[in-house]
Amino acid sequence: MDAIYGLMHGFSVALLPQNLLWCVVGCFLGTVIGVLPGLGPAATIAILLPLTFNMDPTGGIIMLAGIYYGAKYGGSTTSILLNMPGEASSVVSCIDGYQMARKGRAGAALGIAAIASFIAGSIGIVILTLLAPPLAEFALRFSSPEFFALMVVGLALVVLLAGQSMLKALLSLLVGLWLTSIGTDLFTAQSRFTFGLSDLIGGIEFMVIAVGLYAIAEVMMSVDAREKAHLLPVPRGLRNYLPSREELKACRFAFLNGSIVGFFIGMLPGAASSVSSFVSYGIEKAVSKRPEMFGKGAPEGLAAPEGANNADSSGAMLPLLTFGIPAGGSTAILLAALILWGYRPGPLLIVESPDLFWGLVASMYIGNVVLLIMNLPLVPLFAQILRIPLSLLFPIILAVSIIGAYSNSGNLFDVGMLTLFGLVGYVMAKLDFPTTPFVLGFVLGDSLERALRQSLSMSQGDPLILVDRPIAAVLLVVALIILVSPLLGRWNRARRDALASQEVP
Repeated sequence: MDAIYGLMHGFSVALLPQNLLWCVVGCFLGTVIGVLPGLGPAATIAILLPLTFNMDPTGGIIMLAGIYYGAKYGGSTTSILLNMPGEASSVVSCIDGYQMARKGRAGAALGIAAIASFIAGSIGIVILTLLAPPLAEFALRFSSPEFFALMVVGLALVVLLAGQSMLKALLSLLVGLWLTSIGTDLFTAQSRFTFGLSDLIGGIEFMVIAVGLYAIAEVMMSVDAREKAHLLPVPRGLRNYLPSREELKACRFAFLNGSIVGFFIGMLPGAASSVSSFVSYGIEKAVSKRPEMFGKGAPEGLAAPEGANNADSSGAMLPLLTFGIPAGGSTAILLAALILWGYRPGPLLIVESPDLFWGLVASMYIGNVVLLIMNLPLVPLFAQILRIPLSLLFPIILAVSIIGAYSNSGNLFDVGMLTLFGLVGYVMAKLDFPTTPFVLGFVLGDSLERALRQSLSMSQGDPLILVDRPIAAVLLVVALIILVSPLLGRWNRARRDALASQEVP
């Protein structure tokens, strides 16, 4: 009942004219960003973050969240019409979506993607509404040792899921943790790793890192790749976007599959939304009565990953709002925005800031409807965005990024750091180092250090406090298992290969 009352209060906040406007603006910008290949929601949120500092925080977070989940809708347009995912999470949608378009069913494919996104997004938000209050209440039992252990679990999952090389993910995480220690010590007020530069006494601005790693590096990678693609004809008229009864019947279980898989995988820190899309697609193909049709234009092969892709964003909001732990790059920037506005994401957010919490949740219901209405009749308009020359688009992105970095502090030093982290992000992408552990390490570094040092203060320096408390001990064991399991798997495979080689005469 508390969730229902809270949600009703949230709608009274989200339906205020200014908040409703920011919700629509965020959804529109998110869709545009999803349509543009190479520019993701994390980069856009990072670029626009300085512009929200003078806004009402509730309206600001509603707009930024709209960009986040709105980009998931827009990514399907390029996947279906260009066979080029606008978002990494839309890669799987290319498999059957583009084949449907080639068979003359582009309108139906776009319609199925929009319907799957709406259904899965709605189910995901309902689960978020129901689970958030009890999870936040459970989190109130946590003290510094438990929060430290929980963040260790989250970072361990990031290392495990963020890339193919666990070593690269771990190195990326450690660099992010080290960077957050630059500046003034939290407890002693002494300078650390400033290298004699007074500009580093206050630490490195998160916005500089986020915009550099995502926006600047993405532009450099896109210029480097510059792929050419042929845009398939875009259907006109709302009737041409409605799938047939047979296609909807084939997708009925795919909608549910994508919703559940997407939400719960989205909760895992470091599990990119492409993971939920692939898992949902694999499950749908495994249970299908016609698996041979997958890859040839099966509508359920499009509905399942598109649903998972959108439910994923609701799942990622759950650990962010109830524990203050982001699940990925975009939610890490949302976490930073909340902290910059003076909020404390975590179990007390519902109690201390009900307007912001429930207003955000209610705005996601509204945004889901706005995106459904927006993404059917306006598809021809969004498709025209693909014709914008990159030579015009990329300089605008660079200019906005530099202006945002400078206006945030009025210091040219931050512009230099922006350039530096842009180059770092480009090199990391070239060397296949994941950026998500880097960003999450930087975002959670302060909180991780604070929780550890507060725990040691509680025990007068005895580290056993981290294993004496049951919840903290269980979480640390889970983190250890997460980190050790890949090594055990390799050892078992090597052992089996050695035994197999000995059995060969």
